[in-house]
Amino acid sequence: MDPITALLDDVLAEIAPQDAGAPADYIPELAAADPERLAFAVVGPHGRVRAVGDDAAEFTIQSISKPFVLALALQEQGRDRVLSRVGVEPSGEPFNAISLEAGTGRPANPMINAGAIAVSSLVPGDDVDERTARVVETLSAFAGRSLWVDEAVYASESATGDRNRALAHLLRSHDVLEGGVETAVETYFRQCAVIVTVRDLAVMAATLAFGGVNPVTRRRVIDGPVARDVLSIMGSCGMYDFSGEWMLRVGLPAKSGVSGGLLAVAPSQFGVAAFSPRLDEHGNTVRGGLVVETLSERFGMHLLEPHESVAVPAVAIERAPGGGGVIRLGGELGFAGTERIVAILRDFADGLPAGATLTVDATGLGASHPGAVVALRAEFETMPAGVVLVV
Repeated sequence: MDPITALLDDVLAEIAPQDAGAPADYIPELAAADPERLAFAVVGPHGRVRAVGDDAAEFTIQSISKPFVLALALQEQGRDRVLSRVGVEPSGEPFNAISLEAGTGRPANPMINAGAIAVSSLVPGDDVDERTARVVETLSAFAGRSLWVDEAVYASESATGDRNRALAHLLRSHDVLEGGVETAVETYFRQCAVIVTVRDLAVMAATLAFGGVNPVTRRRVIDGPVARDVLSIMGSCGMYDFSGEWMLRVGLPAKSGVSGGLLAVAPSQFGVAAFSPRLDEHGNTVRGGLVVETLSERFGMHLLEPHESVAVPAVAIERAPGGGGVIRLGGELGFAGTERIVAILRDFADGLPAGATLTVDATGLGASHPGAVVALRAEFETMPAGVVLVV
């Protein structure tokens, strides 16, 4: 076992004795889940999946499908069209609440059931089968392997889904729903019944973490701005009426599901996922949440944790015998990072002998924010003639 996997295993062993919560009982197939199941997985930029616990256990994705179907709708329909049907504000209410905007009838956000049904109605396709095929294709691309629907769980959800049908009829009465009620609702039931493992969820989370590129398959699944929009909504709404406290304690965009799954995203770093069927009063996995919270605390994963590398990009200086040289930039160049670069340039340029050349090589940067590049170019306009920027 490699050191990182060993660390994950230690966290899992620490959380395993917790026994609060119980499996969801309002869907018969979910009530039969083994409450002792517990797993955790992490996927980084190179696509390696590190998993501990019951990582081969299969369960249905449930509400964790919501951000990925939202990504499909945003990619296909565009932000404006999607936002004409659903809002992006936290509801502060349970996942199955009637949270509709006064005057428009829009659901509060895409992470609650009403909003997810509205989004599912935007999936292209003439009927349930066509829409389900598009959804499964998208979820599979995020997971990096072929996924499928658990027909028994789907049938169970459909047979007990009267509240979701009622929500859909309300949406239809406000002209929010695209197409018929049954098509939208049955598509939603089927997307929730897609089978995954904790390893799948970690890869799906990592695909969002890396701007829509699956780190395992190296395939671009969605555009970067779409991934950013999805993560923004997950950050404020993904854990239902626990979203605010989750962001305070854990600090990562996340999404839970009533089968016990949970995924969280550390942007540009990794995706994580946990599985444990015991749920709290919010419908979130108890032990899964504790695992992610513990990892966040111990390894500084919180989004608002200060990160020096953002303000201080990597700089390597190679001095030439004649007095010039090369400054090589690496890592990520943010707006704040230009201050350090400019300070180094000033010190180097002030002592530059006549005829000597100082080259700033920015080709090794992993990412450059537009504002940072504009600021850096502006500084170069005031530099001596021998200072050259290579990008």
